Amino acid sequence: MKTTSTTKTFYAIAASATLVTMALPAQADSWRGWNIHPPGYPNTEALEAFAENVTERTEGRLEVQVYNNGVLGDQPDAIEQTRNGALDFANFNMGPMGPIVKETNVLSLPFIFSSIDHMHEVMDGEVGQQFADALAEKNLIALSWFDSGARSLYNTERPILTPDDVQGLKIRVMNNDIYVDMIEALGGNATPMAYGEVYQALKTGVLDGAENNYPSFESSNHYEAVDYYSLTEHLIIPECLCIARASWEALSPEDQEIVREEAIKASELQRQLWVEGSQASQQIVRDAGIEINEVEDKAAFQEKMQPVYAAFIEENPDLEGLVDAIRNSN
Repeated sequence: MKTTSTTKTFYAIAASATLVTMALPAQADSWRGWNIHPPGYPNTEALEAFAENVTERTEGRLEVQVYNNGVLGDQPDAIEQTRNGALDFANFNMGPMGPIVKETNVLSLPFIFSSIDHMHEVMDGEVGQQFADALAEKNLIALSWFDSGARSLYNTERPILTPDDVQGLKIRVMNNDIYVDMIEALGGNATPMAYGEVYQALKTGVLDGAENNYPSFESSNHYEAVDYYSLTEHLIIPECLCIARASWEALSPEDQEIVREEAIKASELQRQLWVEGSQASQQIVRDAGIEINEVEDKAAFQEKMQPVYAAFIEENPDLEGLVDAIRNSN
């Protein structure tokens, strides 16, 4: 075949392009992380530290970025995106995880943990690994556990010091049958509702109350719409820093170790910031005039939860061992 000047030019350009391509460094893998919380929130600070440290320690092999305020979707959407690898990592609360990983429903049982320290001890140990294993079966690699405090009841009507004080109150709960059963066992009217709708519902009387931890009670401005915050501390639900299985398995063993170490450091930072943030939020709502009520007899509330546990075990007999392992670990 006769070589024309045009053909020579084509080969020259192709050869030059090949040399340039060979000279370029390998392109970094960009990781996207989901976070529902705003900037400054303890979880956000911990996740951004995780992203920065992983990027630095992998010398740019991973370029990690966190997207805050739920801009990549709500939690159910983000769970699915992380499971299928569209997102690389996320901070998930175990409350809404139940429909995907049924074992995590155990963590939503009221008073399953006696204290936040008890929750940390359980989740950082062998029982926590059982939950991590269950998440892994659904393509979520849980590397560390975050704190989300203790959730307590707040309302517009009266202090809640005994179970009878819940009687007849319309209380917002997260969309989970366990939470509905919990409020109804206390004689209240449970109302599942999107979080973003709660403030207006409290202001207009559609709801009498809701339940949450101090930072969320304060940052959502719900304290502006109620008068009483009662320390029932009925739910202590852990959260995970979870990696998509596809993203995790694409890492070298060296980078897996870096990501794991930084996830654990992020958990330690988040827990520290959570304590500090909870104290600050408590002071803000106290200064705003909210009446904060200590609940001296939590055993009375716990006793009311026996039907909730019985119904749960009847429906999930294979999870009874996991329930017992937590309750007997304290």
